[in-house]
Amino acid sequence: MTTTVRLQKDAFDVAAEVDELTRGRTDIGAVVTFTGLCRADENGEAIAALTLEHYPGMAEAEIARHVEEAGARWPLLGVTVIHRYGRIVPGEVIVLVVTASSHREAAFAAASFLMDYLKTRAPFWKQVEKPSGAVWVAAKSSDDAAAARWSAEPGAPPRQDAAK
Repeated sequence: MTTTVRLQKDAFDVAAEVDELTRGRTDIGAVVTFTGLCRADENGEAIAALTLEHYPGMAEAEIARHVEEAGARWPLLGVTVIHRYGRIVPGEVIVLVVTASSHREAAFAAASFLMDYLKTRAPFWKQVEKPSGAVWVAAKSSDDAAAARWSAEPGAPPRQDAAK
């Protein structure tokens, strides 16, 4: 499995990253991408920007560990995870997850698994700048509930009760 895990300040080109992962590969039958963008509002309140902080070295290692877990759960041929840090304004890209497999089911499931992990367990801290002031963002129980569906053993299907 070809893997890329990168944390960076600068924006990325989604099409170029997909091309990098798939170029010359005839074994790949499905590519799923998820691109997260900075929104301009949260709960009806305007957002000027968000700032993401991480612990260099640890964050990359933790993300790579979960990419490996995805590879153990599904027959993946390639994975790219890029996550930005620093100050990001509305409309800018934040995160990219690309999963490649012979078939779509594995690619979709792995992309969803990795995004649920990034939302709940990746070592990032997020501060949002609003007109009312800057606030650190707490974990959301809805994100934790979404991630709980993956607590089954590797190779097992996600728990259906937690996916609701």
